[in-house]
Amino acid sequence: MAHAPVLVPLLSVRQYSGEHAAHAHDHAQVLYALRGRMELEVAGRAAFVDTTCGMVVPAGTTHGFLALPGARLLVIDAPAQAGVERVRRFAVAPAQLGWSASDDAVERLQQILQFRRVLVRRAIRPEQVARTVGAALHEPWPTARMAALCALSPQRFHARWLELTGQTPQAWLRALRLDAAQRLLARGQSLEAAALQLGYASASALGFALRRERGCGARALRRAAR
Repeated sequence: MAHAPVLVPLLSVRQYSGEHAAHAHDHAQVLYALRGRMELEVAGRAAFVDTTCGMVVPAGTTHGFLALPGARLLVIDAPAQAGVERVRRFAVAPAQLGWSASDDAVERLQQILQFRRVLVRRAIRPEQVARTVGAALHEPWPTARMAALCALSPQRFHARWLELTGQTPQAWLRALRLDAAQRLLARGQSLEAAALQLGYASASALGFALRRERGCGARALRRAAR
């Protein structure tokens, strides 16, 4: 469906959730998060916006996104003009988190264009990390190895993963392995075979982890599946 051309800046606050395929507009977009976070791919490069930094997406620039549930963004659609002709990131101050859809779009756009530029930080795509790790759960996955998948230091990856998922990398990995263990045991696989497949040192180590983290044992899981 064709959209009317954007002739003057238009400000809105939008709720986003899920993934949207790559697309482009005939107007620029200036956006940052009032709540949550959005992972972006802009002109083929990974990026993101959150409550501390936003992005200018010029007119005609291909971009797609993956928004975490509940993400709420301030978006200004703007005609092509000086200041929005290049992709750039800008810092967001706490005061800007109180802006609303009733604010004057022209004034807010001019203020944003004065915000301090920030360097692009590497984006993390949790679904890609999950696919890679999930395909090799029998192998060791120290945080440094997961961080290398995203070309980040272990410290930076730990902080960003906690921000994105609410879990530390190792807590997330334990949950991933235990989810897989429950599925395998429910299908009738032995505790020993599941432990070997999922990177546990022994069947007793997996059994202990299930009881401690999930409050159930292998026998109960197999009985429940019958």
